[in-house]
Amino acid sequence: MERSAVSTREVPITQAPAPLRPRPRDILELLKPITWFPPMWAFMCGAVSSGAGLDGRWLFVLGGVLLAGPLVCGTSQAVNDWFDRHVDAINEPDRPIPSGRIPGRWGLYIAIMATIISGVVAWLLGPLVFVAALVGLALAWGYSAPPFRFKTSGWTGPAVVGLTYEGLSWFTGAAVILGAMPRAEVLIVLVLYSLGAHGIMTLNDFKAVEGDRATGLRSLPVILGVTPAARFACAVMALAQIAVIALLAYWGLTLSALIVGGVLLAQFAAMPRLLGNPKRYAPWYNGVGVTLYVLGMLAAALGLGGYI
Repeated sequence: MERSAVSTREVPITQAPAPLRPRPRDILELLKPITWFPPMWAFMCGAVSSGAGLDGRWLFVLGGVLLAGPLVCGTSQAVNDWFDRHVDAINEPDRPIPSGRIPGRWGLYIAIMATIISGVVAWLLGPLVFVAALVGLALAWGYSAPPFRFKTSGWTGPAVVGLTYEGLSWFTGAAVILGAMPRAEVLIVLVLYSLGAHGIMTLNDFKAVEGDRATGLRSLPVILGVTPAARFACAVMALAQIAVIALLAYWGLTLSALIVGGVLLAQFAAMPRLLGNPKRYAPWYNGVGVTLYVLGMLAAALGLGGYI
């Protein structure tokens, strides 16, 4: 008995077609919600440091939190992943863009749309916030996109991120609440904490030393070596906080100065473990030392705002 042609013919196996547009969960993954916390925390510090009440300004506060975290920070993550897509295809192929879950040029489109939405929200929050947001967005694009690619320099890249995540977010929080330029003391402290954040960003580079060398990214662990870069990061963070403590004491904010001094002493106690093996303990110090650093930010903000 003959077997039918249909039964003997091999049926080709076809792969599922690539999606025409990304799914919401893949867009959310691209925007990396875990990275939104630092600028949102800095925004809160700015709001507190203003010394103004929140009565009648809750919508502005919510808009500012949205701007600092999901919008401007989320935009920076989308921009970074789009311009790093070729490297990610080798090192982290499961990310949304190289995996194809965000197909075609959708990664670029999302970055552009997020930039426009960020600008509109910032405009609604006031002219000072709008200008700060434009600076932050320009730095977000310049950090990853040619011809600037600030991220390729271990000196410029961390400075740009520190200024954006800490300084501009802090400024935005104070400006949203006040509806005006924050006073000089607030501006000085936010600049100092932004400079200190250079050390935090340097610590983040320890996890990718080999990859940075291979791809030509001149992070400080690559330029200086792992141990000298760790010493530099600790020194930058500590010097910024010492300056803040001195200024708080000079302004008569004694309790705030004592709290910031206490968290700095706790950081000094944790530094020997980091410096003994920077590559191994950099993630640990990011959890311990950086947490203490941002708690000091809040203590300084509470003092400036007249709460302690």
